[in-house]
Amino acid sequence: MIKKILVSQPKPTNDKSPYFDIANKFGIELVFRPFIKVESISSKEFRAQKVSILEHTAIVFTSRHAIDHFFNMAKELRVNIPEDMKYFCVTETIALYIQKYVQYRKRKVFFGETGRIDDLLPAMVKHKNEKYLIPMSDVHNDSLSNLLESKKLNHRECVMYKTVSNDFTPEEIKTFDYDMLIFFSPSGIESLTKNFPGFKQGEIAIATFGPATAKAAKEAGLRLDIEAPSEKYPSMTGALQHYLYEKQG
Repeated sequence: MIKKILVSQPKPTNDKSPYFDIANKFGIELVFRPFIKVESISSKEFRAQKVSILEHTAIVFTSRHAIDHFFNMAKELRVNIPEDMKYFCVTETIALYIQKYVQYRKRKVFFGETGRIDDLLPAMVKHKNEKYLIPMSDVHNDSLSNLLESKKLNHRECVMYKTVSNDFTPEEIKTFDYDMLIFFSPSGIESLTKNFPGFKQGEIAIATFGPATAKAAKEAGLRLDIEAPSEKYPSMTGALQHYLYEKQG
């Protein structure tokens, strides 16, 4: 019986989140507790990459984290971002977040509809003469780089922030009594094994989102009870609700 679930993400700010509907429907306690956190790299670490921000004419943002750390790094380095800099964002929400740092102008901010870089690519190809800079986390793969290479776009990736384990307190470890754990990244799995050496899964159900997370969980010797997304259940909440219906009616 699932009574208490740990979701390794920050608590939703919207009361209408499907997670809360699931908690009410099944009488479950949900605890939102990120296993990882994002930190800036130092200006020294950034300089070691030998990247000049001002040599680029466009910035590609894949998250709000990337925006925060890009502008904070520019401030720390005392780099004044020119007004004609262009910004390409994977969603409109991320694009609007730029207003926190610069005046939003439609002629220089472009965004995709689906959140996938493929959807943003046509706009980038239209501006094929730009020199693109892509601020990234230290945890990333080459898929974005390969995609831009395939379109012969002039680009450079740089690490501006890093993902680290959000360590548990002794009290949290002592009271760790969940019936299910939900993970969204390989880093979350790494954090689990770091904070709980010799972790024994037993009857605890494990849910993962994304193939990389599922792979990391299996390599850590965990049994997966939920793997999302799937063709039938593209969201974690949809997959979770189906699982609970099956198990608890």
